[in-house]
Amino acid sequence: MKTSFKYFFIVLVCFVYIPFSINAQDKRPESITQREYPQWFKDAKLGIFIHFGLYSVPSWSGKEQYAEWFYKGLISGDSARIDFQKRVFGENFKYEDYKDLFKAELFDADAWATLFKRSGAKYVIFTTKHHDGYCMWNSKYAKNWNSMETAPKRDFCQELSDEVRKKGMEMGFYYSLTEWTNPLYRWTVDTNKSIEEYAQKHLIPQFKELVDKYKPTLIFSDGDWDHSYKELHSDELVDYYYKVVGEKAIVNDRFGKGFNHGFLTPEYSAGIIESNRPWAECRGIGRSFGLNRNEDLSSYKTSEEIIQHFVQLVAGGGGLTLNVGPGADGQIPLLQQERLLDLGKWLSQNGDAIYGSKPYKKPYDESMVSVPGLIDSVINFDWVRNSPFKIISEDNFNVTWFGIIKPKFSEKYTISCKADDYALVYLNSKLIIDTKKNINSCEVELNKGEDYKIYVEYVEKNLEASISLKWKSKSQEEEPIKAKWKSEYKCSKPYVCYTTKNNDLYAIAFSIPEDNLILKLDKAPKDDMTIYFLDKIKYPVIPWTYKDGKLIINT
Repeated sequence: MKTSFKYFFIVLVCFVYIPFSINAQDKRPESITQREYPQWFKDAKLGIFIHFGLYSVPSWSGKEQYAEWFYKGLISGDSARIDFQKRVFGENFKYEDYKDLFKAELFDADAWATLFKRSGAKYVIFTTKHHDGYCMWNSKYAKNWNSMETAPKRDFCQELSDEVRKKGMEMGFYYSLTEWTNPLYRWTVDTNKSIEEYAQKHLIPQFKELVDKYKPTLIFSDGDWDHSYKELHSDELVDYYYKVVGEKAIVNDRFGKGFNHGFLTPEYSAGIIESNRPWAECRGIGRSFGLNRNEDLSSYKTSEEIIQHFVQLVAGGGGLTLNVGPGADGQIPLLQQERLLDLGKWLSQNGDAIYGSKPYKKPYDESMVSVPGLIDSVINFDWVRNSPFKIISEDNFNVTWFGIIKPKFSEKYTISCKADDYALVYLNSKLIIDTKKNINSCEVELNKGEDYKIYVEYVEKNLEASISLKWKSKSQEEEPIKAKWKSEYKCSKPYVCYTTKNNDLYAIAFSIPEDNLILKLDKAPKDDMTIYFLDKIKYPVIPWTYKDGKLIINT
């Protein structure tokens, strides 16, 4: 399928800016606090994440769930996952039996690395061990639970590291600090048990084994959130890693509560606008990291959506670690490959505005987008990590509802609201619920047949998005409040993003106006400033004028 991105373009403006600096100081031990974050990571902007393991065999989960958490679903009573495994693999099949079916017969490290290089990525992060504890190298601390001693008979860590480095990219490893399956300490199961024995006999020596053997430039740890960095011995782990790998080494922030070090890793989010630490959002092309064959096509971001989202992250001062989820045979699904190649094609033309760039004093100019005039029968929505409509952003959107209710009984009612992130509820113009202040319900006296006006304001900031509005009384069981709710969904969306590099200002527009592109700049450019598309061969220097704080570019 031929894909065109003609409406994406770059405008280059010669402009003076105030340099952006990173302050890496925090309250960690000296071996960590006096270390600068390596420049290569700040400049890279794009990395490829790979979730590949035993969970790639079932490759199945709920439509909004992480498929790599398949084992967790089995042990926590998730009927959908349990029923799927029984139906497809047999009544007596166990999770550990996947090790005999995970063969990766089509795995080709060179082909993977070539694809990642063509995507424009500067680093790769490979999942060496996920929460199920299965290792993708011959770990002596995971006997018969690793890829060399089971069906694949391959050291995926070595093969992929060799090819990634050959192609000039940095090699990184994802490593889960905790495991669901380890008898020394089963994470989320042995909640009342100390993790110390597991740390001393398994975590510390296995982590050092991985570092010593492969010397990855980056470590992305995970599975830390139930423990402090002291319980996980994170200072010892990271200090050891830095000493072995050297100045280019970098770790992420997921080494336990209180660690306060490493690059930040927002997940399926709008990113971080201000931070004194480098950051890169991580997300899949779909809604899962591991391949989920139960996802709908609509769950996958289009190439255009990926590019726009990536640009917004870079404009905010961060980057993107974009995940692919290969199947158990080792092949990356063709749709995912297409998305990476489209991103790489765009970067090949516009990478000057991305690689090595720094944020401008504002990340973007925005315009309001809304979906008005809709009627909802109830307010009872769970959008999970999605938005209500494609035109509305996944994070930072608002919804308002107005409706009239008529009680069936004259008595005291309890009106309740649950919202992520928060909601305000007004009854006849009086505020009765404010979930942001943990005021989630209110008792009110209502009269049978009388009209009552209810107005709801919902605000979604990041990650999960849901809201429900219900009522009950002594004569009525709890149920969603039914009304002809007049709704309006709205958000602010960037239409042009800014980055800076070498005293130049880059404006990355998401569409080309028919006449003029207007940039809101509070300082007049120099008279000899030149503007041109980065595709300099096809486009000449572009005429411009500046008036009343607006740079008007003749497109």
